[in-house]
Amino acid sequence: MKKRFKFNRIIIIGIIIYVLYAIISRQQVLSSYKKDEQYYLDLISKEQQHNSELLEIKDNVNSTEFIEEIAREKLGMYLPNERVYIDISK
Repeated sequence: MKKRFKFNRIIIIGIIIYVLYAIISRQQVLSSYKKDEQYYLDLISKEQQHNSELLEIKDNVNSTEFIEEIAREKLGMYLPNERVYIDISK
């Protein structure tokens, strides 16, 4: 009877140790998933902001102001009789 009692104790202790190990390892996996989730939520937020900026540009692409701005910045074109100041300190 005592042998059976010791054997049952060993099995119960083994099961408890296994359950604790399983819980701890799952907790580590869940923690890793939480970090990944936060990373992807931040990435989604940045991309949504970028998307809204692109939509704003899309809405203004045919406006005269936008065309003039692009002509000045990208092409170096200016309106007639427009004064252009160049910063030589750069």
